[in-house]
Parts: sequence; structure tokens; C-alpha cells
Amino acid sequence: MAMTSPHQAWAADQLAVALERTAPVAQERRAGIKPRLQRVLDAFAAERLGVHHFASVSGYGHGDLGREVLDRVFARVLQAEAAAVRLQFVSGTHAIAAALYGVLRPGDRLLALTGRPYDTLEEVIGIRGEGQGSLAEFGVAYDELDLLPDGSVDEAGIAGALAVPTRMVLIQRSCGYSWRPSLTVAQIARLVERVKAVQPGCLVFVDNCYGELVELQEPTAVGADLMAGSLIKNLGGTIAPTGGYVAGREELVEQACCRLTAPGIGSEGGTGFDLHRLLFQGLFLAPQMVTEALLCAELTAAVFDGLGYAVKPLVGGVRSDVIQAVRLGSPEPLKAVCRAFQTCSPVGSYLDPIPAPMPGYASELVMAGGTFIDGSTSEFSADGPLREPYVLYAQGGTTQAHAELALERALLALAESHYKGGPGNSRASANSTK
Repeated sequence: MAMTSPHQAWAADQLAVALERTAPVAQERRAGIKPRLQRVLDAFAAERLGVHHFASVSGYGHGDLGREVLDRVFARVLQAEAAAVRLQFVSGTHAIAAALYGVLRPGDRLLALTGRPYDTLEEVIGIRGEGQGSLAEFGVAYDELDLLPDGSVDEAGIAGALAVPTRMVLIQRSCGYSWRPSLTVAQIARLVERVKAVQPGCLVFVDNCYGELVELQEPTAVGADLMAGSLIKNLGGTIAPTGGYVAGREELVEQACCRLTAPGIGSEGGTGFDLHRLLFQGLFLAPQMVTEALLCAELTAAVFDGLGYAVKPLVGGVRSDVIQAVRLGSPEPLKAVCRAFQTCSPVGSYLDPIPAPMPGYASELVMAGGTFIDGSTSEFSADGPLREPYVLYAQGGTTQAHAELALERALLALAESHYKGGPGNSRASANSTK
């Protein structure tokens, strides 16, 4: 029988404390599965989903009944007038880009209300990179409203920022790679109200990645005109093989689809490659999987908060997406945690994640993502850009048990690397094993 080392005993103790601390929150989170699942089941029933909708037609995809029902089901679940769910979207960024290019025209102005957007949108907008058809190259003006020092949206500054005629405002719901709170749906509703009060015709677009089904309402239920996201995040239920969606006002969804395909084809083209069943089934699983991801995030917060590292959101705090940020402060613990998570991955556990450039990102990234769906953040994974303040972004998790195993491995790695406590944590230092 293997002996337990002092470091292993310490890691197990830290995890046990975190589990006890998050138990009340976990019970509350699990209670939220039922109403969300009921919404999915109601959508299936309303659209009379049957096994014949699992098949798709080949070629152009004209008259694909499964695709049409899939769109209507997602629209109901997302509380939107219309939706387009397509495997042809290669990522959430692609779906967002299709929406922006589909709606915006030369001479229009795009205003980001949540500061600098996620890295992968910078080249789409044209604020980084060499062009290659950015919005800037097509004559779309861009501006952004800086966040306040505490990371919140400068709501008082919206009226001034909208003094110039603006076709669309961009709201990024999730924190992305920023040390800021993610936005709740209630906050998005308030932003929509402020925007419409100044410019009633200005469109509100929401990058909804990582946020779907976390709350009982979606941004389109509180006035957002259009939103988009990925299927290998929340709504894919860990089994969607690829894809993304756009949802919102019907004419805007169609404009996004015309960008994805071509004018005149729009939403009426594109085969489902006989994979519709996985998308329907993934949506059925999504309420459970999103809840598991939230439990994994809560546990991650408790573990690292217990070591004295800054975490966002706090344990038991408001959550509007599945991301847990941990400010590690230096590159070595960031790499150590990612390596530990990778060794506990079901796929590619033998790989050593090292910092490397990634298409669309401004900094080198270190990523732990041994997932069944490549790049899936529905499954337990973590990554972070190699730049100050060296923040780990953990997300997903098909079961809390998987997060427990990975976190215990990470705790052991931190102990062996002498990063057992964050800055100024006397409790972790006092309880540490010499």
C-alpha cells in the first residue's frame, strides 16, 4: 500500500476544507437544474421533436426539417425571437464575427461598453493584427468605454459615449481574460435600458459565451437585440462536436446567416452532417452540465481562496458565467497548476502544456485541456495568458468529482513547488508542511 506523503496529506486536507465550505452553495446550485431543464423539455414538446429530426439532408441542406426544428427549439430556450444553430460556425468568435459583419455596414459605429473585448475579437474589429478584412478595413468605426477601476461598467459614461450616432453597442457578458466581474443578466438589462434611452435605434449585441443557462433569463429576454455563442461551451452539454449559434431579432439573425452563407441563402442552407441528435441531446444535458461546471468553479474558488490567492468570483458570490479566475501573480504557479490539471485529463494526460502562441490571441497561452471535444470548455479545463497579473481561468467540468481530483493534483504540485500560499496568507503558511 502506497504511503501518503506530507504534501499529499496537506493537499487532501485543503480539498476537504474547500468541499465543506462549498456544500451549502452546491445544494443551491443543484436546485437550479430543474427549472432550466423544464424550459428545454417544454421547447422540445412545443416543437414536437421526433427521431426523424435527427437526420439531415446532404448537399445544400435545403428543406432540412431537423435544422429548422433545432433553430426553433434553441430560440425558445434562449428566450429569443429566432435562432440559428450551425455546425459551420467553427467557434464562438466565428458566430460573433458573423453577427457583426452581417449587421454592420461601412460608416457605422461600434461601441464596446465593457472595455477591451476578448483577445480573439481584436483582429476581427481591427485594433490588432494586419487586417485581412477586419471591420476597420470595411469602414466600421470602433470605440470603447473604459471600465471603472473596480472593473465595473461606467454606466454614468454611457450617455456621453453615445453622443455620437452609433449603430451597435457590444456587451461582453463574461470576464474573458480580464480581471473584472462578469455581467449578470440584470446588469445587462440595465445597460440596454440606458442605451435605448439615449439612442432608441442603437442595437445591443451581447457576446454570451460561457453564460448560457447560468441564470434563469438570457440577455435576449431583457432587451438585447442579438447575441451569439459557442456550442462547445454551455449549450453543447459536453457532447456537441463543434458549432455555434446566433439568437435574437429575426431579421438580425437572418443578416448574420447571410454573412455565414451568402445573401439570398441565409439561414436556409447548410447541412447538419447527420449530427442533429448530438445537438438536441447536448441541449438536453446542458442544464446538468452547466450546474456541474458551476460546482467545479465554486470548488476551485474555495481551494485557491483558502491558500490566500485572489479569486473572482468569491466563494458563494454571484455567478453569471462558468469561469473562475484565480490571480496567481507569477508565471510558475500558473504553469504548475495547468500541468497538474493536464495530468488529470481524460485525453492527453501525458502531454506537458507549455506556453505557446495561439491564433487570435495577443499573448502566449498555457492551456490544460485534455478534453474529448478539442477546445471544449464545457469539460474541465484551464488556461491563462502569460502576462501580468498571471491569472488562471478555469472553466467547465462534467462532474465535480473530476474537479476534486484535478484540484488535489494541483495542490500537490503547488506544495512540491513551494507555492502553497498566496501573498500574505498566514493561515496557509501556518498549516503548511515543512
